[in-house]
Amino acid sequence: MSDNDTGARAGRELVRLTGVGKTYGTSRALHGVDLTVRAGEVTCVLGDNGAGKSTLIKIVSGLHRHSEGELLIDGEPARLSSPRDALARGIAAVYQDLATVTLMPVWRNFWLGSELTRGPWPFQRLDIPRMKRVADESLRAMGIALDDMEQPIGSLSGGQRQSVAIARAVHFGARVLILDEPTAALGVKQSGVVLKYVAAARERGLGVVFITHNPHHAYLVGDHFTVLRLGTVELSEPRERVTLEELTLHMAGGAELAALKHELARVGGVDTGSLPDAPARPGESGEGERHDENAEDTPGAPPRP
Repeated sequence: MSDNDTGARAGRELVRLTGVGKTYGTSRALHGVDLTVRAGEVTCVLGDNGAGKSTLIKIVSGLHRHSEGELLIDGEPARLSSPRDALARGIAAVYQDLATVTLMPVWRNFWLGSELTRGPWPFQRLDIPRMKRVADESLRAMGIALDDMEQPIGSLSGGQRQSVAIARAVHFGARVLILDEPTAALGVKQSGVVLKYVAAARERGLGVVFITHNPHHAYLVGDHFTVLRLGTVELSEPRERVTLEELTLHMAGGAELAALKHELARVGGVDTGSLPDAPARPGESGEGERHDENAEDTPGAPPRP
Protein backbone atom coordinates (compact mmCIF):
# COMPACT_ATOMS: atom_id res chain seq x y z
CA MET A 1 0.00 0.00 0.00
CA SER A 2 1.45 3.38 -0.98
CA ASP A 3 1.62 6.38 1.33
CA ASN A 4 -1.08 8.08 -0.73
CA ASP A 5 -3.39 5.09 -0.46
CA THR A 6 -2.79 4.89 3.27
CA GLY A 7 -3.30 8.59 3.77
CA ALA A 8 -6.54 8.54 1.77
CA ARG A 9 -7.94 6.05 4.28
CA ALA A 10 -6.99 8.12 7.32
CA GLY A 11 -9.64 8.00 10.00
CA ARG A 12 -10.79 4.51 9.04
CA GLU A 13 -11.39 2.25 12.01
CA LEU A 14 -8.69 -0.41 12.23
CA VAL A 15 -9.18 -1.93 15.68
CA ARG A 16 -12.03 -1.62 18.17
CA LEU A 17 -12.29 -3.07 21.66
CA THR A 18 -15.76 -3.08 23.21
CA GLY A 19 -16.29 -4.01 26.84
CA VAL A 20 -13.04 -5.98 26.88
CA GLY A 21 -11.94 -7.61 30.11
CA LYS A 22 -9.25 -10.02 31.23
CA THR A 23 -9.07 -12.19 34.33
CA TYR A 24 -6.20 -14.29 35.62
CA GLY A 25 -7.75 -16.85 37.93
CA THR A 26 -9.66 -14.78 40.47
CA SER A 27 -7.78 -11.57 39.66
CA ARG A 28 -9.41 -9.12 37.26
CA ALA A 29 -6.83 -7.11 35.32
CA LEU A 30 -9.20 -5.36 32.88
CA HIS A 31 -12.93 -4.77 32.87
CA GLY A 32 -15.23 -3.01 30.41
CA VAL A 33 -12.50 -1.35 28.37
CA ASP A 34 -13.50 0.40 25.14
CA LEU A 35 -10.79 1.54 22.73
CA THR A 36 -10.77 2.51 19.06
CA VAL A 37 -7.67 2.77 16.86
CA ARG A 38 -8.02 4.69 13.60
CA ALA A 39 -5.72 5.06 10.62
CA GLY A 40 -3.66 8.25 10.74
CA GLU A 41 -4.29 8.86 14.43
CA VAL A 42 -2.30 8.44 17.65
CA THR A 43 -4.32 6.91 20.48
CA CYS A 44 -2.57 7.46 23.81
CA VAL A 45 -3.21 5.02 26.64
CA LEU A 46 -2.07 6.37 29.99
CA GLY A 47 -2.06 4.92 33.46
CA ASP A 48 0.02 4.29 36.54
CA ASN A 49 1.67 0.97 37.35
CA GLY A 50 -1.02 -1.70 37.69
CA ALA A 51 -3.55 0.27 35.66
CA GLY A 52 -3.85 -2.47 33.03
CA LYS A 53 -1.77 -1.00 30.21
CA SER A 54 0.42 -4.09 29.78
CA THR A 55 -2.59 -6.41 29.76
CA LEU A 56 -4.24 -4.27 27.11
CA ILE A 57 -1.10 -4.43 24.94
CA LYS A 58 -0.96 -8.20 25.26
CA ILE A 59 -4.57 -8.59 24.13
CA VAL A 60 -4.25 -6.36 21.07
CA SER A 61 -0.86 -7.83 20.07
CA GLY A 62 -1.99 -11.45 20.37
CA LEU A 63 -0.02 -12.50 23.46
CA HIS A 64 -3.16 -13.03 25.57
CA ARG A 65 -6.80 -13.62 24.72
CA HIS A 66 -9.47 -11.44 26.28
CA SER A 67 -11.87 -13.04 28.76
CA GLU A 68 -14.87 -10.86 27.98
CA GLY A 69 -16.01 -8.29 25.46
CA GLU A 70 -15.26 -8.06 21.75
CA LEU A 71 -12.19 -7.35 19.64
CA LEU A 72 -12.83 -6.18 16.08
CA ILE A 73 -10.18 -5.86 13.37
CA ASP A 74 -11.33 -4.08 10.22
CA GLY A 75 -14.87 -4.42 11.53
CA GLU A 76 -14.71 -8.21 11.90
CA PRO A 77 -14.67 -10.10 15.24
CA ALA A 78 -11.23 -11.55 15.97
CA ARG A 79 -9.51 -13.70 18.57
CA LEU A 80 -5.77 -13.47 18.07
CA SER A 81 -3.83 -16.61 18.93
CA SER A 82 -0.26 -15.25 18.84
CA PRO A 83 1.85 -12.19 17.96
CA ARG A 84 2.50 -13.80 14.57
CA ASP A 85 -1.26 -13.98 14.04
CA ALA A 86 -1.55 -10.31 15.01
CA LEU A 87 1.25 -9.31 12.64
CA ALA A 88 -0.49 -11.16 9.83
CA ARG A 89 -3.46 -8.87 10.53
CA GLY A 90 -1.20 -5.80 10.45
CA ILE A 91 -0.71 -5.30 14.20
CA ALA A 92 2.84 -4.95 15.56
CA ALA A 93 4.11 -4.11 19.03
CA VAL A 94 7.41 -2.45 19.91
CA TYR A 95 8.34 -3.17 23.51
CA GLN A 96 10.70 -1.34 25.85
CA ASP A 97 13.42 -4.01 25.63
CA LEU A 98 13.27 -3.88 21.79
CA ALA A 99 14.54 -7.50 21.46
CA THR A 100 17.73 -6.43 19.68
CA VAL A 101 21.19 -8.02 19.64
CA THR A 102 23.41 -5.16 20.75
CA LEU A 103 26.63 -6.33 19.06
CA MET A 104 25.01 -6.99 15.67
CA PRO A 105 24.97 -4.21 13.06
CA VAL A 106 21.88 -2.09 12.49
CA TRP A 107 20.93 -3.79 9.20
CA ARG A 108 21.20 -7.25 10.77
CA ASN A 109 18.88 -6.29 13.62
CA PHE A 110 16.45 -4.80 11.13
CA TRP A 111 16.05 -8.22 9.48
CA LEU A 112 16.44 -10.36 12.61
CA GLY A 113 14.25 -13.44 12.19
CA SER A 114 13.13 -12.46 8.67
CA GLU A 115 16.40 -12.58 6.72
CA LEU A 116 16.42 -12.45 2.93
CA THR A 117 18.20 -15.23 1.06
CA ARG A 118 19.28 -15.90 -2.50
CA GLY A 119 20.20 -18.97 -4.48
CA PRO A 120 18.44 -22.34 -4.82
CA TRP A 121 17.86 -24.61 -1.86
CA PRO A 122 19.93 -26.20 -0.27
CA PHE A 123 22.60 -23.69 -1.31
CA GLN A 124 20.79 -20.58 -0.11
CA ARG A 125 22.78 -17.85 1.54
CA LEU A 126 21.98 -14.49 3.04
CA ASP A 127 21.37 -11.73 0.51
CA ILE A 128 23.43 -9.23 2.48
CA PRO A 129 23.66 -6.44 -0.14
CA ARG A 130 19.90 -6.41 -0.58
CA MET A 131 19.23 -6.50 3.16
CA LYS A 132 21.54 -3.53 3.72
CA ARG A 133 19.97 -1.57 0.88
CA VAL A 134 16.36 -2.22 1.87
CA ALA A 135 17.05 -1.51 5.54
CA ASP A 136 18.66 1.81 4.67
CA GLU A 137 15.80 2.74 2.31
CA SER A 138 13.17 1.85 4.91
CA LEU A 139 14.88 3.91 7.59
CA ARG A 140 15.25 6.90 5.27
CA ALA A 141 11.57 6.64 4.31
CA MET A 142 10.80 7.29 7.98
CA GLY A 143 13.27 10.18 8.05
CA ILE A 144 15.99 8.17 9.81
CA ALA A 145 19.43 8.69 8.29
CA LEU A 146 22.30 6.73 9.85
CA ASP A 147 25.91 7.29 8.85
CA ASP A 148 26.85 3.63 8.98
CA MET A 149 24.49 0.65 8.77
CA GLU A 150 27.39 -1.55 9.90
CA GLN A 151 27.63 0.02 13.34
CA PRO A 152 26.41 -2.15 16.23
CA ILE A 153 22.87 -1.21 17.17
CA GLY A 154 24.04 -1.02 20.77
CA SER A 155 26.12 2.03 19.84
CA LEU A 156 22.99 4.01 18.92
CA SER A 157 21.18 6.22 21.38
CA GLY A 158 18.01 4.94 23.01
CA GLY A 159 15.92 7.18 20.78
CA GLN A 160 17.64 5.93 17.63
CA ARG A 161 17.11 2.29 18.63
CA GLN A 162 13.42 2.96 19.21
CA SER A 163 13.23 4.65 15.81
CA VAL A 164 14.84 1.65 14.08
CA ALA A 165 12.31 -0.64 15.75
CA ILE A 166 9.44 1.58 14.54
CA ALA A 167 10.79 1.62 10.96
CA ARG A 168 11.18 -2.17 11.07
CA ALA A 169 7.56 -2.67 12.11
CA VAL A 170 6.36 -0.34 9.35
CA HIS A 171 8.46 -2.17 6.75
CA PHE A 172 6.98 -5.53 7.70
CA GLY A 173 3.45 -4.35 7.11
CA ALA A 174 2.20 -2.88 10.37
CA ARG A 175 -1.01 -0.89 10.02
CA VAL A 176 -1.45 -0.68 13.79
CA LEU A 177 1.71 0.15 15.72
CA ILE A 178 1.70 -0.40 19.49
CA LEU A 179 4.49 1.42 21.32
CA ASP A 180 5.08 0.31 24.91
CA GLU A 181 6.48 3.22 26.95
CA PRO A 182 8.93 4.23 24.17
CA THR A 183 10.15 7.34 26.03
CA ALA A 184 10.19 5.92 29.57
CA ALA A 185 13.96 5.42 29.85
CA LEU A 186 14.99 8.36 27.64
CA GLY A 187 16.13 11.89 28.33
CA VAL A 188 14.36 14.97 27.02
CA LYS A 189 16.27 15.20 23.73
CA GLN A 190 15.96 11.51 22.85
CA SER A 191 12.28 11.53 23.80
CA GLY A 192 11.84 14.27 21.22
CA VAL A 193 13.48 12.05 18.60
CA VAL A 194 11.04 9.21 19.30
CA LEU A 195 8.01 11.51 19.34
CA LYS A 196 9.05 12.85 15.94
CA TYR A 197 8.93 9.34 14.49
CA VAL A 198 5.61 8.63 16.19
CA ALA A 199 4.26 11.64 14.29
CA ALA A 200 5.91 10.35 11.10
CA ALA A 201 4.15 7.00 11.50
CA ARG A 202 0.84 8.83 11.85
CA GLU A 203 1.55 10.84 8.70
CA ARG A 204 2.07 7.56 6.84
CA GLY A 205 -1.46 6.59 7.83
CA LEU A 206 -0.71 4.11 10.59
CA GLY A 207 -2.91 3.78 13.63
CA VAL A 208 -0.54 4.29 16.58
CA VAL A 209 -1.24 3.15 20.14
CA PHE A 210 1.13 5.10 22.38
CA ILE A 211 1.36 3.55 25.85
CA THR A 212 2.84 5.98 28.38
CA HIS A 213 2.68 7.29 31.92
CA ASN A 214 3.84 10.75 30.77
CA PRO A 215 0.90 13.06 29.94
CA HIS A 216 3.22 15.75 28.56
CA HIS A 217 4.64 13.38 25.93
CA ALA A 218 1.16 12.05 25.17
CA TYR A 219 -0.27 15.52 24.64
CA LEU A 220 2.46 16.44 22.18
CA VAL A 221 1.41 13.79 19.65
CA GLY A 222 -1.94 12.38 20.75
CA ASP A 223 -5.27 12.61 18.94
CA HIS A 224 -7.28 10.64 21.50
CA PHE A 225 -6.55 9.91 25.15
CA THR A 226 -7.61 6.96 27.30
CA VAL A 227 -6.64 6.89 30.97
CA LEU A 228 -6.80 3.53 32.74
CA ARG A 229 -7.13 3.14 36.49
CA LEU A 230 -7.17 -0.27 38.18
CA GLY A 231 -8.22 -1.97 34.96
CA THR A 232 -11.10 0.32 34.03
CA VAL A 233 -11.38 3.44 31.86
CA GLU A 234 -11.05 6.62 33.91
CA LEU A 235 -11.14 8.96 30.90
CA SER A 236 -11.60 8.60 27.14
CA GLU A 237 -11.70 11.82 25.13
CA PRO A 238 -10.47 13.27 21.83
CA ARG A 239 -7.79 15.94 21.98
CA GLU A 240 -10.17 18.83 21.38
CA ARG A 241 -12.17 17.94 24.49
CA VAL A 242 -9.38 17.65 27.03
CA THR A 243 -6.62 20.00 28.15
CA LEU A 244 -3.17 18.98 29.30
CA GLU A 245 -4.06 20.08 32.82
CA GLU A 246 -7.17 17.87 32.85
CA LEU A 247 -5.25 14.94 31.39
CA THR A 248 -2.51 15.30 34.00
CA LEU A 249 -5.05 15.53 36.81
CA HIS A 250 -6.85 12.36 35.73
CA MET A 251 -3.54 10.60 35.26
CA ALA A 252 -2.47 11.61 38.78
CA GLY A 253 -5.71 10.34 40.31
CA GLY A 254 -7.39 13.71 40.73
CA ALA A 255 -10.52 12.30 42.35
CA GLU A 256 -8.47 10.42 44.95
CA LEU A 257 -6.33 13.51 45.61
CA ALA A 258 -9.48 15.60 46.05
CA ALA A 259 -10.82 13.11 48.59
CA LEU A 260 -7.47 13.22 50.39
CA LYS A 261 -7.63 17.02 50.42
CA HIS A 262 -11.08 16.85 52.01
CA GLU A 263 -9.86 14.48 54.71
CA LEU A 264 -6.68 16.44 55.43
CA ALA A 265 -8.63 19.70 55.63
CA ARG A 266 -10.20 18.31 58.78
CA VAL A 267 -6.76 17.87 60.35
CA GLY A 268 -5.37 20.96 61.99
CA GLY A 269 -2.03 22.31 60.77
CA VAL A 270 -2.07 20.56 57.38
CA ASP A 271 -1.68 22.79 54.30
CA THR A 272 -4.01 21.46 51.56
CA GLY A 273 -3.77 24.47 49.27
CA SER A 274 -1.60 22.69 46.70
CA LEU A 275 -3.91 19.68 46.37
CA PRO A 276 -6.46 19.80 43.52
CA ASP A 277 -10.22 19.69 43.67
CA ALA A 278 -12.00 16.83 41.93
CA PRO A 279 -11.40 17.05 38.16
CA ALA A 280 -14.28 18.21 36.00
CA ARG A 281 -15.23 16.18 32.99
CA PRO A 282 -13.47 17.50 29.87
CA GLY A 283 -15.27 20.48 28.39
CA GLU A 284 -17.19 21.33 31.58
CA SER A 285 -14.66 23.93 32.68
CA GLY A 286 -14.93 25.89 29.44
CA GLU A 287 -11.16 25.67 29.04
CA GLY A 288 -10.92 23.30 26.12
CA GLU A 289 -8.12 25.12 24.35
CA ARG A 290 -5.04 23.15 23.39
CA HIS A 291 -1.91 23.66 25.46
CA ASP A 292 0.45 23.34 22.53
CA GLU A 293 2.95 25.71 24.09
CA ASN A 294 4.12 22.70 26.09
CA ALA A 295 5.52 21.20 22.89
CA GLU A 296 8.62 23.30 23.44
CA ASP A 297 9.34 21.39 26.65
CA THR A 298 10.67 18.48 24.56
CA PRO A 299 13.31 19.49 21.97
CA GLY A 300 12.77 17.82 18.62
CA ALA A 301 9.13 17.01 19.29
CA PRO A 302 6.84 17.54 16.28
CA PRO A 303 4.63 20.64 16.22
CA ARG A 304 0.90 20.00 16.38
CA PRO A 305 -1.08 21.07 13.31
